Amino acid sequence: MLSFFKVNDPFRLIGVALYLILLATLMIWVVPFPLTEPRLIWMVLGERLSDGYFLYLDVIDDTGPLSAGFFTFLHLVFGRSALAYELIGRLLVLFQIIYWNSILIRYRVFEENTYLPAIIMAALFHLTFDMVGLSPALLGSTFLVLAIGQLFSQTVLQKETSESTLLIGIYGGIATGFHLNYGIFLPYMIFTGIAISGFSFRQLLLSLVGFFLPISLVMIFYFWNDGLSEALQIWPMIFTYGKYSYQSVLSWAALGVFPLILALVGYFYSAVLKGSTINQQKQRQMVILWLIFSLFEFLLIKRQATYQLLLFIPGLTFLITQFFLNTSKGLIGKIAFLILLFGLPFAGWWYWQDQSNAGTTYFVSKKSEIQSSPGDRIMVLAQDTSPYLDRTLGGPFLNYNLTKDYLNAEKTLEQKAEIFQNLHTQKPQVVVDPEGIFKNLLQELPALKNLYSETEPGVFRLK
Repeated sequence: MLSFFKVNDPFRLIGVALYLILLATLMIWVVPFPLTEPRLIWMVLGERLSDGYFLYLDVIDDTGPLSAGFFTFLHLVFGRSALAYELIGRLLVLFQIIYWNSILIRYRVFEENTYLPAIIMAALFHLTFDMVGLSPALLGSTFLVLAIGQLFSQTVLQKETSESTLLIGIYGGIATGFHLNYGIFLPYMIFTGIAISGFSFRQLLLSLVGFFLPISLVMIFYFWNDGLSEALQIWPMIFTYGKYSYQSVLSWAALGVFPLILALVGYFYSAVLKGSTINQQKQRQMVILWLIFSLFEFLLIKRQATYQLLLFIPGLTFLITQFFLNTSKGLIGKIAFLILLFGLPFAGWWYWQDQSNAGTTYFVSKKSEIQSSPGDRIMVLAQDTSPYLDRTLGGPFLNYNLTKDYLNAEKTLEQKAEIFQNLHTQKPQVVVDPEGIFKNLLQELPALKNLYSETEPGVFRLK
């Protein structure tokens, strides 16, 4: 099987597609996973914004503005369809695989052209089930792969190209618009462009203009809709509020130890035992630096879940391919390849199925015990988002941890008026408030007391 994908034949991509279809069938239809808490939030957000509300202005959440727009579009077309999220996510995965493999071939990254990176990348995407489902991280990483592909082009071009340097910035800016944590690409782009690609001042300036162009367009959108001040108030808080620790880093390390070992051995082969051209040395340096910069994302992420690890996949694919190219004729290489292709996805599937059965907070697998009609507009100020399973968001507060910081921060009279106006306009019919956040807000805004009554401990209803 290793020799099958090693051949430089585009028809090998059919094998990759069949591999993806096989795993998708098992994970979606045969033994599916319950809905995750982040995905439920994205569905609820898309549903709410489709009613004409605006992120940051009318709904407090940390989702990137471009992702919020995409989820709104999905809701308008498919409604709350988990299947749509799964299938669209896998289409993006397939695109990334084909594009990254084509980049590695086009710029002669390895001594021989091969489709091994495609199948290796497909296996790495199945380290966990949520890496192949649609998420802001997957949407943003698609554009980061495009940006890194343009950076690779700079290692072989013999002259300045305005188009390529502009696209590097634009793709990085769009990725940041989808997933705000991907702003780490900006310092990476500056450092790599200067230190490895030898950017001139003109090229660097052009890349910076490209990076800030999509972000500026988002800011113009909010300015046009009288929400720029609200967006600028929320954006800094996105990086400072308390984390959702859905999973432990130790569980990530346990699942990822095998591909990490392959990557380290692959790096040893490519950097120490094998000769490389100057261009290949530059490409390897870019990949290593990207993996290092990707570690800094752990300082930024607030939803600690495995889909945040998508940043590492292109770099690990690059290094693991080096391992298999140098061990393809030996028994160790063939066994390692089979473990990577089938053992890694099975281990991830088994572990997270066990976690879902254990009732981890990452999965939303129970119906809410709140007494209300399924069609009621509800606002949940708690970690448990299960009330949204069969109800719609009816108020401005969606992200619980962000909401706590937002409401606890000192407010001007104008900001308090905005909070009151949002609650008074949207009027959630039921407010789930086990920690007394809404109760304290009623004390701050006495005019709201006339609208709500506490019918049971921690539950307020519209009079």
